[in-house]
Amino acid sequence: MIRKETLESAVFDAIRRGTTILPEDVKSAFERAICKETSKTARFGLEKTLESMNLSKQRDNLLCADTGWPIFYVKVGEECVVEGGFTEIEKIIKEQVAKATHAGYLRKTMKHPLTGADPGNNIGMNIPGITYKLVKGNELEIAYVAKGGGSECFGGTRHRMVAFADGIAGIKKCVIENFIAASKAGAICPPSVLGIGIGGTANMAANLAKEAACLRTVGSHHPETDIRNLEIELCEAINELGVGILGAGGKVSVLAVNIEYAYTHIAGIAVAMSSNCMVARRGANLIKADNTIIPLKAPNWFDREEN
Repeated sequence: MIRKETLESAVFDAIRRGTTILPEDVKSAFERAICKETSKTARFGLEKTLESMNLSKQRDNLLCADTGWPIFYVKVGEECVVEGGFTEIEKIIKEQVAKATHAGYLRKTMKHPLTGADPGNNIGMNIPGITYKLVKGNELEIAYVAKGGGSECFGGTRHRMVAFADGIAGIKKCVIENFIAASKAGAICPPSVLGIGIGGTANMAANLAKEAACLRTVGSHHPETDIRNLEIELCEAINELGVGILGAGGKVSVLAVNIEYAYTHIAGIAVAMSSNCMVARRGANLIKADNTIIPLKAPNWFDREEN
């Protein structure tokens, strides 16, 4: 049985690591970007940003002042037993979000959308956001991701319906135009980790895009050849735009383009974009049935081998 105290520790640790420690795959992407960048100004920006994020780990400080929305992805083994029942998972997540807020790992950013009422602990209707997935086994995996306000609110999240007849060319056009528009809005922080959702209904595409942006490792590729090729082609095309770090110009405008898809109705193709901040913050823990907590370098949300 997974004890409540184990869950509490695993959730709080995922939040703390997610807000203060840059994932290794993102750090490696920054190092590659610095080597690739030919603009002196852009290289300087990348170097100083990486230096700042390394200091965050040393000093247990926030990687970014905007801690965004608290979002959790929980994989639950069908044979998993949780003390108090499965409803304890959501209860404990909320408690640990409040604890992390008061400890300074999360800013008090969540408010009522109409009245502006601020509970002061980032807990409210449908917040924190929690997505569950049932899997085989008796283990529990909890991943925390921070989705920044700028990347989500002011242009970083967009969707469009593409005619089925427009196919791959229509999808590419949609993604590139959306990235340009988001960059011009000045609210996203390139170089971005771009998540693209293709197919399904509009909300399905949007959810897939967010998962691709927040849960895929930078440098991974979808196992299906057609999707992998589209990821590479879009990444190269967007980097040719010359947007660069924070729009200052340069060769690196995105660190990665990650695509997830769903089958679609022949009437059209939903294409959604979710821009994740260059920090790409996340923390994940695997809880074994014997209450051992194993820190994960990255969430294992997709249950597949990527290359």
